[in-house]
Amino acid sequence: MPNKRVEAARVPRVKGVDKRIQLTPEQRSEIRDNPEGLSTHKLAAKYGVSRRLIQFIQHPERHAKNLLDRQQRGGSMKYYDHEKQAEYMQTHRAHKKRLLEEGVI
Repeated sequence: MPNKRVEAARVPRVKGVDKRIQLTPEQRSEIRDNPEGLSTHKLAAKYGVSRRLIQFIQHPERHAKNLLDRQQRGGSMKYYDHEKQAEYMQTHRAHKKRLLEEGVI
């Protein structure tokens, strides 16, 4: 019997089905140029991402400094809860399994 983790990892990304937001290079360019003069908040809402991501795209030097600061502190320093992560992964895998069974992917 194949490993379930490997099986889940092989499920291809399908636009509109994958829960993660992926910005295309064209979208990143639009955010950088911001021809409409939208605020960070409005750009984030338009693309469905966080304001922080918008700021990092518009100001790459801030992103570089953030990465350096995190590295100096000893890593990402995310507040990581193993039980919560395990629960989330179960939910995520069930979601993918449902999509496979429904034939969406």
